[in-house]
Amino acid sequence: MSKLTVLEDMLRLDPNNANVWYLLGMEYLESDSKDRALQAFSRSLQYCNEELKLQIAEKIAGIVSKSDLSVVDSDYSDEDEESYVSVEAIENRDIDTDIDTDSADGSIRLKVIPGNKKEKVTDIKQKLAEKITFADVGGLEELKETIQMKIVKPFINPSLFSKFKKKTGGGILLFGPPGCGKTFIAKATSAECQAKFIPVHITDIIDPYIGISEKNIADIFSSARQQAPSVLFFDELDAVGFHRGKGTSEHRRSIVDQLLTEMEGIDTSTDKLLVIGATNMPWDVDPAFKRPGRFDKLIFVPPPDQLAREAIFKLKLAEKPLHQDINYQVLAAKTELYSGADIENVVELSTEVVITEIMRSEIERPIMMDDLLEAIEKSTPTTLDWLRTIKNYVKYSNQSGLYNEVDKYLVKHKQV
Repeated sequence: MSKLTVLEDMLRLDPNNANVWYLLGMEYLESDSKDRALQAFSRSLQYCNEELKLQIAEKIAGIVSKSDLSVVDSDYSDEDEESYVSVEAIENRDIDTDIDTDSADGSIRLKVIPGNKKEKVTDIKQKLAEKITFADVGGLEELKETIQMKIVKPFINPSLFSKFKKKTGGGILLFGPPGCGKTFIAKATSAECQAKFIPVHITDIIDPYIGISEKNIADIFSSARQQAPSVLFFDELDAVGFHRGKGTSEHRRSIVDQLLTEMEGIDTSTDKLLVIGATNMPWDVDPAFKRPGRFDKLIFVPPPDQLAREAIFKLKLAEKPLHQDINYQVLAAKTELYSGADIENVVELSTEVVITEIMRSEIERPIMMDDLLEAIEKSTPTTLDWLRTIKNYVKYSNQSGLYNEVDKYLVKHKQV
């Protein structure tokens, strides 16, 4: 009785034995039956462990001619009927046992099993090029109107301003509670100004070696001027332009000096260059930044209003299984003073409750209005601490009128 017969008898008793399929493939390989060997190896791959899988891959690599082994092109389409695969591709996918041995040179072609690839990955540059405009900002109509009149219209209509010898550009400082969309509004402002948006982070500036941080600031402004019209956006400005009177190091003081010089210095200009800063703590920003010629326009970004909260709820609940009783107006009315981040937290809390209930009961159900209302009851707006803090600055440190807009907002919301 031959080895082939013995192995075939063993497979009749245990057809899922990977080791026997491997040995059968080896026997076929020794008898020069390449097609049967590949079929046996492919069956072994269905049941084998990782160690045996590597051995099988080596054997298949020896069977298939090197000219037929090539990496699968990442851009192949589902319509491609045949392609050559690498050993790595063989290891990571099930192999079709329908093997074509009819090629002219007698080599064996392996058929690629198409995946679920429906479209190419969008190029990251195309993603970055997508514009965010004021149409994407829900609610906050008063804020958008203020930005339009103080920033956008002067920036896109320079002829009128040049007639009166007034430059376009300069700086604005957005301040308000955390999580209220200051960065998002800055991006929208840039798009409305039809200018290139250039975000600047503290890691782009700070360097441990003396003089390098100042050089980084100069390079950033030089690059922005070359790309004018452009918008430079400094997030968390208080981290870079911290109040020099509150005990910063000499190294940090020189960084503030360099930034002030770039914004309005003898040899520098911000014409057609809009500098936007954002901060949660305007009281920690050096006063020199707030004088005319630098961040001379301070704009308060309040917590989302009623319409904005409705829009945020719709956005955060999109594509989630929802009950038809969801009332966005009621949700918005019950989340006064909530930031966008707070509303996202409400949605996450309600989602967790529903998922936990489904796992316990094994009965699926959608997110209901009661789930969201319960999550709102268990949460509080994180903007309250910030509003109570700035309330003291409005009361005791508003001689220059910097916080007048905040004062108006606090008058409307007595619960702060």
